[in-house]
Amino acid sequence: MTTTADAPKRPWTKFYPVGVRHTIDEPPFPSLAAMVRSIARTYDQRPAFSVCLPNGMAGMLTFAEVDRLSDAFALYLREVLKLKPGARVALQTPNALAFPVVAFGVFKAGLVLINVNPLYTAEEMGHVFADGEPDCLVIIDMFADKLPRAFASKAVPHVVVSSITDFMPWLPATLVGLVQRYKDKSVKPVPVAHTTFKAALKQGEAMRSSRDPASLEQGVGPDTLAVLQYTGGTTGVSKGAMLTHGNLLMNMAQSIEMLGSDMIKGTETVLTALPLYHIFAFTVNMLGFWYLGAHDVLVPNPRPLTNLKKPFEKYPVSAITGVNTLFNGLNNEEWFKANPPRTLKISSAGGMALQEAVATRWQEVTGVVITEGYGLTESSPVLSFNPLDNVRSGTIGIPIPSTDIKCVDDAGNEVPTGQPGELVARGPQIMAGYWRRPEETANTIRDGWLYTGDIATQDEDGYFRIVDRKKDMVLISGFNVFPNEVEDVLAKNPAVLEVAVVGVPDGAAGEAVKAFVVTRPGMDLSSDEVRAFCRDHLTGYKVPKFVEFRTDLPKSNVGKILRKDLRAEELARKMNG
Repeated sequence: MTTTADAPKRPWTKFYPVGVRHTIDEPPFPSLAAMVRSIARTYDQRPAFSVCLPNGMAGMLTFAEVDRLSDAFALYLREVLKLKPGARVALQTPNALAFPVVAFGVFKAGLVLINVNPLYTAEEMGHVFADGEPDCLVIIDMFADKLPRAFASKAVPHVVVSSITDFMPWLPATLVGLVQRYKDKSVKPVPVAHTTFKAALKQGEAMRSSRDPASLEQGVGPDTLAVLQYTGGTTGVSKGAMLTHGNLLMNMAQSIEMLGSDMIKGTETVLTALPLYHIFAFTVNMLGFWYLGAHDVLVPNPRPLTNLKKPFEKYPVSAITGVNTLFNGLNNEEWFKANPPRTLKISSAGGMALQEAVATRWQEVTGVVITEGYGLTESSPVLSFNPLDNVRSGTIGIPIPSTDIKCVDDAGNEVPTGQPGELVARGPQIMAGYWRRPEETANTIRDGWLYTGDIATQDEDGYFRIVDRKKDMVLISGFNVFPNEVEDVLAKNPAVLEVAVVGVPDGAAGEAVKAFVVTRPGMDLSSDEVRAFCRDHLTGYKVPKFVEFRTDLPKSNVGKILRKDLRAEELARKMNG
């Protein structure tokens, strides 16, 4: 019970768009399965999901087809495999039409979904399988060759193999299949016992006469575990964040609420270049835009960025979500600059800091402002968002409905307005905890507040600005340097294409700033010029002492630059002399 003493202070609510509720009291549906069924009935024969390949070949499923196919998969899991309520099903595939069918089928079966990065190594896969102990794995054929090594310590009892061509028309599916098997050899024979996805659906469909699919979800409610979403978190190895039906439904509702009337139900088209296994795209693109009755265009692999050319040409894209590197990359693609999407209404960034230079250039090219938000896996993920009618560049916006955020010091005391502190948050989207890790849970969620590990500031209006990751902060002779600030400055240099800044060991000073720079094609830049540019904008101790030029930077599968990999290289170099 909230007392007067700790009643939330929410100065940001005055900036909510007209009609946006300050508080959302309950999820819009009792379960994700109930949402899937209700929305499918509403939009029926409208396009729900399409997959578009770089050559323009595509496949599409309507809302009714996704509903019917996910029913069949739910029946396969419960009636053919005989999985019990609460059993776990791992899904390891890039963006493809099988993804929503499997995910929705798992929810309808009253089971728990484990999203697995398809680019994981066999060792990383093995960790998730050993920790999450799934009873079934759905994996795309392109990566199934890793399974014998992944199963070395813990085998998954049932394996279902999907294909990027599932649900595509016969001719393009055949052509793509031939290329995969005989030209680029991206699909190899599956080395473990398995069932094809199409065969599993056929077996599930055959059970419909003896079991009503809707009966499988009896007993499932807002507090029922829906997803184990693995994350590196703030410390230690990858952990499974336990997200309930209520967590995901509430976060979906909170996020959509902030869009106000800018999104019109049943008319929008969202381009999903971020992988659906990533919590941002999972909650916002898959669940949120399904709720809106939107057409979700799936891109299996956004690299190279020319892979997005055909989707932009074929579909009237009105919304796109991405990370800074995606928007920065498109800003520099000639085909995109020559013909930016004319139907675009919303561009939303998350996952990493949005650089001011990138946001400015995107608006110049497309005419659309990038709205930056903030969240993390443990919060399903969205915590804050820039209102579309009041975007403040460089901020992560304001907390979404029913969400409280504050900045605290190391003792957990709220810091004065404008002062940096660790961002902590509470709301109905906060995870139930880490799977089988009570100590990690207790360290991350304290008195109902999620400790994010990010350093932020709050202004008087309640807009928040991320300063940096707590663990990425560079300490130089007692002075704090935040890599985001240095990166944001260097991103404004016209010769800089990409940049990453880390702290490296440096004798008596403790650490020094090092910048890794990728220059634009045909443009030259020296280390002295980098430092001189920084000195014009930054105090002396923030200027990079070391500069290294590279042709590219290490990135995650969602395009986030991996500072940790660069730090690891530097430490290894230091140890090796």
